[in-house]
Amino acid sequence: MEIISLKDIPKERIFEFFRLQWGSPKMVVSSGVYDGSTLDGFTIINEENEIIGLVTYIIKAKESEIISLDSLKEGKGIGTSLIQAVESVALQNQCRLVKVITTNDNLLGLKFYQKRGFVLSKIHKNAVQRAREIKPEIPLIGNDGIPIRDEIELEKLLA
Repeated sequence: MEIISLKDIPKERIFEFFRLQWGSPKMVVSSGVYDGSTLDGFTIINEENEIIGLVTYIIKAKESEIISLDSLKEGKGIGTSLIQAVESVALQNQCRLVKVITTNDNLLGLKFYQKRGFVLSKIHKNAVQRAREIKPEIPLIGNDGIPIRDEIELEKLLA
């Protein structure tokens, strides 16, 4: 599985990926508003030259934050490999902490991150309602019919 820097992928291809997966490249989380198509990150491309995994991140104040993580084929190690790539860059930049924020309906994501050493650190109540003021296309109902309201922050200390 080859991990490729987003710097080596045409911007329009990344933009299209975000449009298909997220409705637009605009990512709204408690930590800020980001254009996912311009962030640092990594991707995995299959034999048919299709993006099957993509992660974006930022580094600030000696902390790394994962802004988006998509794996289009579950159980293949794509998400884990992408997180490991971010952790490696974080360590190279003297970061000792990697954070990620997800929504309360993302039960699979919460399980995924915790199995990889992340721990729950904060709950941002009603954060998604505020995010909808900036990005109205965020749905009201998410996975398994759960209303999307809150953001849950997880963090992992790096060795």
